Amino acid sequence: MDNSDNHPSTPGSPTSAGFSTDRLPPNTSRNTDSYSDEDEAAVDPHIIGDDDGGDGDGNEEDEEGEDLFNDNYMEDYRRMDDQDQYERVGLDDSMEDERDLDQIMADRRAAEVELDVRDGRTGTGGILDRKLPQMLYDQDGSALTHTQCLGFTLATTNSAFKKCYSYTDDDTNIRRPKRFRADFRPPTGGRNDDTDGGSQSSPGRSLQGHSREDVPMTDQTDDDPYEDEYDEEGEMSMYRVQGTLREWVTRDEVRRFIAKKFKEFLLTYVNPKNEREIEYIRLINEMVLANKCSLEIDYKQFIYIHPNIAIWLADAPQSVLEVMEEVARNVVFDLHKNYRNIHQKIFVRITNLPVYDQIRNIRQIHLNTMIRIGGVVTRRSGVFPQLQQVKFDCNKCGAVLGPFFQNSYSEVKVGSCPECQSKGPFTVNVEQTIYRDYQKLTLQESPGIVPAGRLPRYKEVILLNDLIDCARPGEEIEVTGIYTNNFDLSLNTKNGFPVFATVVEANHIAKKQDLFSAYKLTDDDKAEIEKLAKDPRIVERIIKSIAPSIYGHEDIKTAIALAMFGGQGKDAEGKHRVRGDINVLLLGDPGTAKSQFLKYVEKTGHRAVYTTGKGASAVGLTAAVHKDPVTREWTLEGGALVLADRGICLIDEFDKMNDQDRVSIHEAMEQQSISISKAGIVTSLKARCSVMAAANPIGGRYDSSKAFSQNVELTDPIISRFDILCVVKDIVDPVTDEMLATFVVDSHAKSQPKGATLEDHPASISQDDILASDRPVDQEILSQDMLKKYITYAKLNVFPKLHDADLDKLTIVYAELRRESSHGQGVPIAVRHFESMIRMSEAHARMHLRSYVTQEDVDMAIRVLLDSFVSCQKFGVQKTLRKSFMKYMTFKKDYNELLLHLLRGLVKDALYFEQIVSGTTARLTHIEVKMEDLRSKAQEHEIYDLKPFFSSAHFASNNFVLDESRGLIRHPLAT
Repeated sequence: MDNSDNHPSTPGSPTSAGFSTDRLPPNTSRNTDSYSDEDEAAVDPHIIGDDDGGDGDGNEEDEEGEDLFNDNYMEDYRRMDDQDQYERVGLDDSMEDERDLDQIMADRRAAEVELDVRDGRTGTGGILDRKLPQMLYDQDGSALTHTQCLGFTLATTNSAFKKCYSYTDDDTNIRRPKRFRADFRPPTGGRNDDTDGGSQSSPGRSLQGHSREDVPMTDQTDDDPYEDEYDEEGEMSMYRVQGTLREWVTRDEVRRFIAKKFKEFLLTYVNPKNEREIEYIRLINEMVLANKCSLEIDYKQFIYIHPNIAIWLADAPQSVLEVMEEVARNVVFDLHKNYRNIHQKIFVRITNLPVYDQIRNIRQIHLNTMIRIGGVVTRRSGVFPQLQQVKFDCNKCGAVLGPFFQNSYSEVKVGSCPECQSKGPFTVNVEQTIYRDYQKLTLQESPGIVPAGRLPRYKEVILLNDLIDCARPGEEIEVTGIYTNNFDLSLNTKNGFPVFATVVEANHIAKKQDLFSAYKLTDDDKAEIEKLAKDPRIVERIIKSIAPSIYGHEDIKTAIALAMFGGQGKDAEGKHRVRGDINVLLLGDPGTAKSQFLKYVEKTGHRAVYTTGKGASAVGLTAAVHKDPVTREWTLEGGALVLADRGICLIDEFDKMNDQDRVSIHEAMEQQSISISKAGIVTSLKARCSVMAAANPIGGRYDSSKAFSQNVELTDPIISRFDILCVVKDIVDPVTDEMLATFVVDSHAKSQPKGATLEDHPASISQDDILASDRPVDQEILSQDMLKKYITYAKLNVFPKLHDADLDKLTIVYAELRRESSHGQGVPIAVRHFESMIRMSEAHARMHLRSYVTQEDVDMAIRVLLDSFVSCQKFGVQKTLRKSFMKYMTFKKDYNELLLHLLRGLVKDALYFEQIVSGTTARLTHIEVKMEDLRSKAQEHEIYDLKPFFSSAHFASNNFVLDESRGLIRHPLAT
């Protein structure tokens, strides 16, 4: 209702403390509905006093002295015209008040009454006016708009508001209302989603957003250690940090405030993906069922509900986590009474921290903050007991001193015994001292993200309590923890002055289960990848996209493509594991781009570790045992094969390795594990990677008159572990050499920036603008970035399976290969090669994103294996084997480029012949070539089927027309 007529209000007018009883405001009548004792106190003449000098009761003087603020104080403000005169000198005329004295006094009285109403000293509206300024803030502390304030003011007249603040229309004695708080115990019934405040936008919402009638209210007298003494305005003041943040969060009232808000979050947060139950009540129940003591809190969900506290958690994690773990412990033990008998502590683990830092980018600004880093575990120490709460015995009087709490910043030292005042010696009380598990990891940058020419950086990671043994060397992990300085007694003793080493105290560790977690695929990427998979020529496009700056070598590109996609590993009930990775060996003459292929795979594949045979030793490839300089304990450090776990290990100059070093990788190439038994450490490390090696033959060049084993210094056990053997020969062929030269010239011409050279603009031209491999020569070639994403998607989502019908053809081919290998002197065929065909067929199915293996995949695997087997034989045996397996080896071979080159050569010869006969070719509109001439040329290159070429895009796009009835091929001439 409108009370504007009951009392005048002139905000902004000057105020005064003096007025007489004959000038009372009109709203002080007892006939008004809003009259109260406070109104009477404001206008009663017995309290304010009049001109007669006092009331009838008579005020006595206080024993300590005269009461200056007596009932006659208004006499000092009476009007005295003869004395109320001031000099005009020095007065500002612009500031002179033109009102007369009566008007000034009336305005002052009105202002006093208005202030009394605002302060709650007058009228029953005081409670509303006192509460209203504190409630004009929303949950995040921002002021409400004028429209929201108006709606809130109108809403306060309903019964719910009066019930909340213990106010009724019948109250005559106004009192400060009791504060209420919500009972945040999990509701037993379903939520009412029809309320106005019951929904918020993603990522989640809290039940605290419902109206007050939806949340049960309890009196403040309930025992709750997290309830603070602040109302709404007090809560807003908690967000105003005074001083440094680390000092602010250590205050008792701030800690209680954080505890209260975190408890509300645990007991009220509802995930929009599962609105039927409270998120963290469900996670607590799952934690208890799994008998664990770590509760994972999603940082993105928490920052949405409480953004200020979430920022405090990231900037001052040690103090805030201590409060959160205490709250989590009480909540868990309240929900599960007997769980304290199993675990005495509950740890809060923070997940999904939005900021990701590289190890090499960590600086002093990150000290004592929460960070998230990733890398590969290269070293892991043993598990040690660490002092957490220590007590000492005085050797002189036997008194027990303590407990003392050990932290990471200082060493616990006892100065003197409080009983006997002696300074020692003191010994640790073993029975009453509490220890905790302690382990240290060395986290190194992932090989794929280290800048060129830089050494990989590493950080020490401290694992405590239940995080022990959560990662082993070679695994790629993400660590969320506190970047802090570690007190090291041995370093202090050694150097003679305080030395602090920076470490990361792990709070949460997540393993990267997928191989390519560094590449996040968007929905657009997935849609484009699925669209590419529908192309029937996707395999040819992928093979053509492998090192497009290198001409030819389709067999090597096919082998590399199959190795990068990989087969499907088998694990027979956890007892025996069959590898799914494909190993490739490149053997050939110098200058055939073997190392260039390996370098391309290093840039394209994820977790690709490149090394050379001469610079790699046995322990450098497998694992080494080192003595920790601080703890003096033996620790295990993984080598190149361990670092490349779930990736590709590239070894150049494989033939330059020592025999002892090559023998050490036998187990890693087949069983994909590395067993260590050194210095008392007996363990096994994972090395689930493909091995791609390049080697040079004996004497520098491959001799086709000798067997494969006579051309390379490799033993049969290690040769049989390679699935694909690619022999590269530098053969002098005029046609091939001309095509290679043309390709190189075109590649350089297309990759050269227009109008500039590298010397002219060295700073503005990147390497990507110069390398021809980064510029697709045609539309069929996939970009390097798209190829990475395609391989990522295939390895994460496609798991092809074999059908029984596909195994018959593999069995027949394997039997024939065994028979032929017994007569020749090439590579012996073993059961491993049969498994190699299965792996390659699965990899080919992955290229098509198929979940099953078809006959086409089996035929491609057979062709690749036969090419590998035949190329390792003597020159005389190769022709015999090619005729025997011709039906398998010609499957989907792409001879179109070669046939197109041969056909263009025939066209040039025909034009030259016409020029000699007729003397001119100006009147010719087209030239004709006989099909028989092309067929004879093709047979020289062992190509017998020309039908795929005539129906290909290469034939039609170059304006060739086939006249099959006349046996001619027509080509129009440019006019």
